[in-house]
Amino acid sequence: MKIGGLNSISFSDYPGEIASVVFTQGCNFRCIFCHNGSLIPRDVSDKSLIPEEEVFEFLERRCGQLDGVVVSGGEPTIQPDLLRFLKKVKTIGFSLKIDTNGSRPKVLKNIIDNKLVDYIAMDIKASLIRYHEFTRASNSDIKFIQESIEIIASSGIDHEFRTTYIPSMMSSWDVEQIKKLVPPGSKHHFQKFGHKHALESSLRKISGIYKGGDLL
Repeated sequence: MKIGGLNSISFSDYPGEIASVVFTQGCNFRCIFCHNGSLIPRDVSDKSLIPEEEVFEFLERRCGQLDGVVVSGGEPTIQPDLLRFLKKVKTIGFSLKIDTNGSRPKVLKNIIDNKLVDYIAMDIKASLIRYHEFTRASNSDIKFIQESIEIIASSGIDHEFRTTYIPSMMSSWDVEQIKKLVPPGSKHHFQKFGHKHALESSLRKISGIYKGGDLL
């Protein structure tokens, strides 16, 4: 699996758990507000990647010190050997969380059916009508968003949905449309927009006053 980064310890990426975060390399979205732009390219030099064996050597040394592992990105579900990687992490004994953009519902269903994750976080990027504007994704990607939301919400697995709120681009109408996408009983929160490293250069000058939490 292509691994573009590793955060050895995090107290905030996995609710209630002390975890390491594995960042996969490559994404099928190009979100204008993305703060991990270096993880978007799929074709990168092997020299810029972290060898998988090094990641597992690290995780094995951290048994008993960490509770879980977060697989983030980039977009993990575009990795062809993701399930094999998840199975190996579970074998070591860690709890697993995956972060996803929801563009590949069949992969998510396969992961859930094989009981490979204990927590799922999916980003709802925008109201459906504005998805392409925010993600630069193709229509074929967009049509899978609702399917992924339904799969996650009905999985019986702990999960959350989250949205990066961009004050300069999102109106109260956008907020309400996004909220309508979240099934009853599922957690959803808006998170602060980190403008300094936004992929879209014009957004780097914008500092929103929104600090996170519930809107409206």
